[in-house]
Amino acid sequence: MADSAQVLRDQGVQVTAQRLAVFKAVAGRPHGTADELADDVRAEIGAISKQAVYDALNLLAAKGIIRRIQPAGSPARFEDRVGDNHHHLICRACGKTVDVDCAVGETPCLTAAKDSGYRIDEAEVIYWGTCPQCLDAVPELARP
Repeated sequence: MADSAQVLRDQGVQVTAQRLAVFKAVAGRPHGTADELADDVRAEIGAISKQAVYDALNLLAAKGIIRRIQPAGSPARFEDRVGDNHHHLICRACGKTVDVDCAVGETPCLTAAKDSGYRIDEAEVIYWGTCPQCLDAVPELARP
């Protein structure tokens, strides 16, 4: 926990038990929703309001300590893998989310056809599909 506290201090965030617990919950449940993380925090430290969890998540994300992803039609998810431009793969059936490293070599989908004068420094890509467990469980989803 000392390392987590130092991460917060290094980013100018006042260290509190609630913020440490939220940070730990994000590390323990990558791609967790705020509600899932709030449950984990309560299991760790006891009573804490959902708003306090949301506030901590928003602060940690704003400081770049955690990353917020917002898949279409899904609640925001949070992870502690920051500092790289990785992407995500989400199962349409169960919602399981996994990290996907950027492709190496030619990546035309990450090159904007027109940059409109912007200096592009990141691309966010979310791949959608069906995870192996859901494919096995639902025969009609099986691979061709």
